[in-house]
Parts: sequence; structure tokens; C-alpha cells
Amino acid sequence: MSITMGEPRSAMLSLDADGLRRHAALLRPDTAGRLVTSLSAAAMIAGLIGSLAYLGFSFTAIFVGLQRIGGIVAWMLPPDPQTWDNTRFYFHALGETLGIAFMGTLGAALFAFPLSFLAARNIVPNLIVHILTRRMFDTIRGVDALIWALIWINVVGLGPFAGVLALVTSDFGALGKLFSEAIETADAKPVEGVTSCGGGTFAGVRFGVIPQLLPVVLGQLLYFFESNVRSAAVLGIVGAGGIGLPLSEMIRTDEWQQVSFIIIMMLVTVSVIDLISSRLRLSIIGPAPV
Repeated sequence: MSITMGEPRSAMLSLDADGLRRHAALLRPDTAGRLVTSLSAAAMIAGLIGSLAYLGFSFTAIFVGLQRIGGIVAWMLPPDPQTWDNTRFYFHALGETLGIAFMGTLGAALFAFPLSFLAARNIVPNLIVHILTRRMFDTIRGVDALIWALIWINVVGLGPFAGVLALVTSDFGALGKLFSEAIETADAKPVEGVTSCGGGTFAGVRFGVIPQLLPVVLGQLLYFFESNVRSAAVLGIVGAGGIGLPLSEMIRTDEWQQVSFIIIMMLVTVSVIDLISSRLRLSIIGPAPV
């Protein structure tokens, strides 16, 4: 229906009324949707207030704690290892932390990489194998590395070996999940090209999937290594080797100048690793598309 400039205004009003009747469902206020949104927001606010009350949240405690933190920061200055022997010991412990992170990341990747193919639907179509492998990855990565460290300490004793096993175990589940998802997103055309030339399933995976997978895998390993340097420092607090043990001891004995020296060592190390891994990751996977 069209209206020319010469038609009366009543015709235009009748058109508007007709349009309102035809599109009444679209123009009607969404009362149910607004009610659900309001109830969800109210539930979130109530949950937040209830959680703060249950956990004993207190603005007074925060204010007093900030004053205490100010005093601790003043005690930390200037950073000082006190003796040359302490300096050598801290650098040795830091090197141990780097070794734990490296061995933990590498070991987890070596175990997770072959098993991740079992969790990929496009490689192993068997639903039972796929589900069992995925649930195994989910179960293992559902336990934090600190808990694995406590478990392995009771198995193999105190020391960096327990820290390595803890990182291998916790990262095994996470890397297995990430690797399997990367395999599932691989392009199928290279595999079809290999099989069309007479290659079998193994050749299709070897020459069609793995070349696509390697840049993603290497980029993920660099990120995990960087993260595991921090994790390995925390594992040392429970006796799994590394810089965490002397750090916790200095905190317990109020040697705050040595604590700040250890923290600065860790910050510098993590920053250097982050810079190097970022450059390596960029060279492996290439710059982000514009």
C-alpha cells in the first residue's frame, strides 16, 4: 500500500494503525524477558552479598591490612640478600625453578601429544575412545598443580623431582585438551590429498595434520613454560624444590629485604622469559591478521 503526497492525513493514520495491528507481536513489551533479566540480576546481587557475609568480608580488615602492607613494603627496602652465599643460593634455587618448569612442560607435552589424537573426533571416530580420553584429560586437569605436588611429595619425597612430576601431571590434562581441539580444527584437504595419492591413515596424519598442528603446539608450549615458571616457584613452598622454599622461609622469619630481593629476581626472570617467548611465538605462528 502506498500513499501519495496528495492523499489526506487520515489515510496515513489508517496505514499506521494497520501496521501496528500486523506487527503487534514485535512491538509488544517483552515482559517475560524483562522479568527473567531482573530476577537474574537480583539473584546475582543476593549471591554476592551472601558470599561476602559468609566469607567474613570487612572493610575495616581491608583498611588495617593496607596499613600493614605499607609497613611490610617499608621493611623490604632496600632489597638485600645480606651475604654473597645467600646470593649464590638464591640463583641456584632460581635455576632449579627454571629446570622444573622446563622439564614439567616438556614431559607433559611428550605424554599429551600422542594421546590427544585419541580425543580428536576427526582422527578416531570411535565415540567410546573419544569420550574416555576426554574425560581422562578433564579429570587430571581438574586437580591443581599444588595438590599434585603434595601427592607426589608423599610418593617420591621432597625435592625438585616431585615438582617436575606435579607439573607433568597437571599440564598433561590441559595440553591434551588443547592439542585435541587443535587437531579437530585442522583442515581436512591435506589429509584427503595424501590419501588420494595412496597414503594410509598414518600417512594422512603424519603429512596432513601434524604440519598444521606444530605451530599451534609450539606456541602453546611457550606459553605453558612461561606460566610454569611462576607455578614452579609456588610449588617450592610445599617442598617441591625451587625458589619457593627459601622465599617462604624468609617470609616466616621476617627477612623482608631478602624477600624483596628474591621477588625482584623472579620478576626479572619472568619478564625476560615473556619477552623471549613472545618473539619466538611470533616467529612460529606469524603476526596476527590485520
